[in-house]
Amino acid sequence: MKFTKRPVAMAVAGLDPSGGAGLIADIKTFLANGVYGMGAVTCVTAQNTVKVSSVNPASPEVLEDEIMTAVEDIKPAAIKIGMIGTRELIQTVRRCVNVLDAPIVLDPVMISSSGTPLLDGDAIGELEKLIPEVNLVTPNFPEAEYLAGEKGSPEHLAELIWERYHTSVLVKGGHLSAPVDYLYDGSSLKKYPGLHIENPNTHGTGCTLSSAIAANLAKGQDLASSVRLAKEYVTTIISAGLDLGAGSGPMDHGAVLRGDFTEG
Repeated sequence: MKFTKRPVAMAVAGLDPSGGAGLIADIKTFLANGVYGMGAVTCVTAQNTVKVSSVNPASPEVLEDEIMTAVEDIKPAAIKIGMIGTRELIQTVRRCVNVLDAPIVLDPVMISSSGTPLLDGDAIGELEKLIPEVNLVTPNFPEAEYLAGEKGSPEHLAELIWERYHTSVLVKGGHLSAPVDYLYDGSSLKKYPGLHIENPNTHGTGCTLSSAIAANLAKGQDLASSVRLAKEYVTTIISAGLDLGAGSGPMDHGAVLRGDFTEG
């Protein structure tokens, strides 16, 4: 038997049992983008496409054990951090990732795209301490306004966030009338136009995009290329037209495995 190695990416995120978002979506994204996926559960939710019934955080001790036990044996080449949930768990994640030598992508999951807060003030304050310790943060527009400390255009917010945190930032504009994302790394601003796709089934797009970026970083792509390839992947799986559930359903993460997607 011939043995092979494969790049490894790890997700630290909540569990959505419907599979559209969170850790399950992250692992599917890793597989579809050609990397081996590992994961640690920050909280267990009870949800489907129409409601969230409960959110149940892990204990800090359990989360730390999950992460450190996995990585002491299999070293990730990139890490994606999603929903963490509480101040104490954010502190735990900070302790863990600071000892790992791998690029980190943070999807902040602090304010919904409609403007609803998803973390309390103490937790947001702790999350802001994590941002300078990662390689890329991927806020939606309301999150970008909060992190920048003022309102403005997406490109202006991206530059302000870098000035405050000295971390590369991808401001996502998928819910705006013009679905354009802006990447700023402290020296150049890159624009990533997107397609407006008539499909309401977009649950988990933020999770999936950040995981796809992490997967490409794990394969050795630079940041700009990782973002471009990740956006192409998300466009493909939305365009696949999967229709499950009574609400905003999941995307077809496996569309690329059927040959519908070719890396550019």
